[in-house]
Amino acid sequence: MTRNKEKLIEEFNELIKSNTEKLLKHKVKELHPADLVEILEALEEEKVKKIIDLISTEKLADILAEADYETEHKLLKFLSNIRLTKVLDAMYSDDITDLLGALSIGQAKALLKLIKEEEAELIQQLLGYDEESAGGIMTTEYIAMKEEKSVKEAIQKLRDIAPDAEMIYYIYVINERKEMVGVLSMRELISASPDKQVKDLMNQKVITVDVNLDQEEVAKIISKYDLLSVPVVNQQGLLLGIITVDDIIDVIEEEATEDMYKMAGTSELGLTEESNIVLSGIIKRLPWLLILLFGDLLSGTVIRNFEGALESVVALAFFIPVLMDMGGNVGTQSLTMVVRGLATGDLSERNIKAHLFNEIKVGLILATILGSLIALIALVWQGNPMLGLVVGMAMFCTLITAVIGGTAIPFIIDSLGADPAVAAGPFITTLIDVSGLFIYFTLATIFLQRLM
Repeated sequence: MTRNKEKLIEEFNELIKSNTEKLLKHKVKELHPADLVEILEALEEEKVKKIIDLISTEKLADILAEADYETEHKLLKFLSNIRLTKVLDAMYSDDITDLLGALSIGQAKALLKLIKEEEAELIQQLLGYDEESAGGIMTTEYIAMKEEKSVKEAIQKLRDIAPDAEMIYYIYVINERKEMVGVLSMRELISASPDKQVKDLMNQKVITVDVNLDQEEVAKIISKYDLLSVPVVNQQGLLLGIITVDDIIDVIEEEATEDMYKMAGTSELGLTEESNIVLSGIIKRLPWLLILLFGDLLSGTVIRNFEGALESVVALAFFIPVLMDMGGNVGTQSLTMVVRGLATGDLSERNIKAHLFNEIKVGLILATILGSLIALIALVWQGNPMLGLVVGMAMFCTLITAVIGGTAIPFIIDSLGADPAVAAGPFITTLIDVSGLFIYFTLATIFLQRLM
């Protein structure tokens, strides 16, 4: 928690305690919705109840759009149907869809009854799309013009519909069948001659996304072409909605968070008031840990199979943690670069060979340096040149294996259509632990007579 946030929460607590409604109302009015969300998240429900009536309808709509699942539930408790109707009226369709998608079926149906019939039908259609697809994150509040309209007519229409549109920087041009035929910017429209037609100004090369395209792919397109929004169309080319850059920022954060959880061998902990936090944490993490437990048992099996070498030269045990940790570290570094590259589109099947070759070159240099260093340490520490050689060679081979595994495995998983992030962290580490121990003890067995 930042100091500024702590200070604000403390200030709100004091204002509520002193019951100075006028000052509290002024403070609520001057704060940005995103700041209010953080404060409402931190305050107890009794205090939230005192604040919520002081928030304007428009700001409350923005707060619900910004808030997480838990805070939404906290706020909805204190909103009457009359006030909630007004708040939903002030929200954009994609934000209402997100809100309804986080509620139970019964709660969602109850809220839909508070929305105008025409808008409710539209929101039900949006709810029908996969929540991680272009259709699931698009908004239907956009500006579209018929191609035969004059600039004068278009500007007049713009004055009428702009207040309800989420994005006004682009004007999408459609024909009589509502097919996308072009796009023009607000600047192009207002700087053109009033008598010109929209079709004479529009750019016919429009970047669009299919309604079923995954949200991560949409994010790549918006990032690649530096767009503020992108139109969503169906297979017939009909304009269905738009996705704005602020929604894409949320998608990028969501996808990055999801990948981080996967790389840690866990999944996001979704909490509701009814859920048991401890039980939820166990259910989310235990399956991954059980899989990894059996993987780690393989390491024990390798050591058992070479227990003769270990009993003969006890000093071999001193270097097991170093080899396992360094292999895991190097493998995770290579893996992270690949997973990130695949996520951003910088890496693909076309350049896997080039990237793997470069990683092997880097790995060879790292393995030579680190292998030589650990060999020298083993020699000085134990006074056994052959032990130094075995440890150094094992480190060299383990690091090369780690680089190849950390680079190749995500590509293989991606080519099979699965998420490469699942290959991360614990899985790669376990794999490298087993292979590293096998390499180490195989070398130790080969040179056993000289080690003793």
